[in-house]
Amino acid sequence: MEDKKIGLKSVPIVVSAPSGAGKTTLCKLIAQKYKKEIVYSISATTRKPRKNEKDGVNYYFLTEEKFKKWIDEGKFIEWAIVHNHYYGTPKKTFDETLKKGYNIIMDIDVQGGINIKKKYPDGIFIFLLTKTADILMKRLSNRKTDTKESIQKRIKNAQKEIQFIKEYDYTVINDTINKTLNTISAILIAESCLIKRNDLKIKSFKKNLKGK
Repeated sequence: MEDKKIGLKSVPIVVSAPSGAGKTTLCKLIAQKYKKEIVYSISATTRKPRKNEKDGVNYYFLTEEKFKKWIDEGKFIEWAIVHNHYYGTPKKTFDETLKKGYNIIMDIDVQGGINIKKKYPDGIFIFLLTKTADILMKRLSNRKTDTKESIQKRIKNAQKEIQFIKEYDYTVINDTINKTLNTISAILIAESCLIKRNDLKIKSFKKNLKGK
């Protein structure tokens, strides 16, 4: 994949979606496409690893006891209980990534997304959907990693999550991977052109213009 640039610096990019909408895959592809500017955030969770998942690559897999200890020690920038499991974003990695000037892209649930928005209102918040609800339910039903009970629980959670869509800045329909990737890329490029993100460049231009 060609390495490109968007021009953003130290911005949290939050992508939320119902389970099965493809947010993790797209976040990783965005981080790969803009690897000089965007870092993919690895979440911590108490759920068991699925087949082929590796600790420190897909998630940081923690015991519930250790997760709660991290909560008490303030080690999460956000955390929530989703599908009866704990999920959270490690604060140290989050802070260090932004401090170094990288943007951090996060695939997190709506609870986490709203918490990040309260702390970083200038972040970019994207809600991902499938083209129809039937497509989402079909994807969940075809997954071999979840039980029938788990699938039903995820569908019910999706019904709740969609109620928070107005808390986000953008809605993107995940029709095909390439089309969705291009749409999210366009959003990030447009965000990099916002006046509020270019104060220093504008001030420098004005100053140099006066000196001519």
